[in-house]
Amino acid sequence: MPTEPADIPLSEDELRGITGYAAECARRVLPVFEQHVPGDARPREAIDAATVFAEGGRRTAELRQRAWAAYKAAQEAAPAAAVDAARAASHAAAAAYLHPKASAHQVKHILGAAAHAARVEELTPGEHEDAPTTTLDWARDHAPPAVSAVLGRLPHAASGGGRVGALLRTLDTALRARPTPTAP
Repeated sequence: MPTEPADIPLSEDELRGITGYAAECARRVLPVFEQHVPGDARPREAIDAATVFAEGGRRTAELRQRAWAAYKAAQEAAPAAAVDAARAASHAAAAAYLHPKASAHQVKHILGAAAHAARVEELTPGEHEDAPTTTLDWARDHAPPAVSAVLGRLPHAASGGGRVGALLRTLDTALRARPTPTAP
């Protein structure tokens, strides 16, 4: 009989930090979605709602609805880069609903936006040449301490998930290797 994963500590400040980080990752590739699906504001609205929560807003049903709306936008979008850009937005809003459970699945809630954003960059070669760093490098270098701290309480990312899963595991490994700040 499977057992329920153990609870982990997860503060509201950590949840806000993780959500803000996910929103920043998704915002990097939002123009790709908007270029291919002009007029569909669902991914932008999801990222904006995630940002509001990250900056101190309430975690509301509307935020969850925005996450699902961006997910639906991904299901309806083409080409693949636009799909992954919408998925990044969906993950950004959904990050606010990270569960305090020691489950490898929760890693996807923390790093899913970054992994999908990195995949967008791979699918659109040449469009990001003016960027000073790749999205994956940027995600590693700009992750707030809350991201590494919470990852340290979770099992490593699960196998599978295709190319996005591989990017997620690469980022997971890199962030776990960073020293975590100690409490004062």
